[in-house]
Amino acid sequence: MVAVFAIPSIVRIAHDRHLYDVPNGRTIHQSPTPRLGGAAIFVGFLSALTVFGDLRNGVQQLLAGCVVLFSIGLKDDIITVSAFKKFFVQILATGIVVFQADIRITSFQGFMGIYALETGFSYAFTLLVVVGLTNAVNLIDGIDGLAGSVTLLISATFGTFFYLYGGETYGAYANVAFCLVGALLGFLRYNLHRATIFMGDAGSLLVGFTLSVMAIQFVEMRPIHSAPTIAVGTLILPILDTLRVLIIRILKGISPFSPDKNHIHHTVMRLGFTQLQTVGILVAINSSVIAFTVFFADWGNNVQFIILLLFSFLFSLALEGARSQAVTKIDA
Repeated sequence: MVAVFAIPSIVRIAHDRHLYDVPNGRTIHQSPTPRLGGAAIFVGFLSALTVFGDLRNGVQQLLAGCVVLFSIGLKDDIITVSAFKKFFVQILATGIVVFQADIRITSFQGFMGIYALETGFSYAFTLLVVVGLTNAVNLIDGIDGLAGSVTLLISATFGTFFYLYGGETYGAYANVAFCLVGALLGFLRYNLHRATIFMGDAGSLLVGFTLSVMAIQFVEMRPIHSAPTIAVGTLILPILDTLRVLIIRILKGISPFSPDKNHIHHTVMRLGFTQLQTVGILVAINSSVIAFTVFFADWGNNVQFIILLLFSFLFSLALEGARSQAVTKIDA
């Protein structure tokens, strides 16, 4: 409710101050749209969690990291911040939860025959995971409602597991997950096509960071078999999209950080689907992968991971084929 009531005022102020995203050759929207939706997500999430949440077991440090990332994201939404500064702040926020709260991946739970991780590798790998997932959410924020809908699904999935299996140690993260779900629901009220406000960097960094910490705690909680693969399956869309565009850019000989229109949602829309239909298709795909990893958890991490790799490869091939056909039709 805080997010719902905050957004109209944010939209009005953004238009008065000309704080909006102007359409260009890479964007899909056709009119100037405010990018300050992250402010509504932040105040909704923060107010709910401080009222209903349990700040023990690393949640306090998670909130501190969220405040840090929201600050740099909001600045970037108003005046452009260099990629180096944003990366430095992401490392700072990650360090708060990793080193102060000791939130890190300590075991691969038998994946590729690896169990307990050496301490130094554990810290380094966790930093990579948090920073990578934080930016992955930012990359899928390309059409109306997609990032909000996918992250809502991911947060609700993790929250359900924390609620059912978290106990005293990890149960606090059920509150984190569902408070984030509430903030995202309020935001989506205004972000589904045609959006009157975008998530912006303030929102995507905040949400991506929170989901990455929940993913690590989910793996460490080990609620059922194949927890690492279930975490990957839950986050499949942002992970796959990020890896896919990075590989395409590298193969083309351009910077991996150069923006383009080769994301999964761009390719699906080239097939003739609307923005709402594209969001529905991609959320359905992500939901199906989650269901597969949960229902067939007994197959083990190695088998499930191979299947996820095969799915990702075939799905990427299908997208490339569809993209080539769409380009051929346009040329014709």
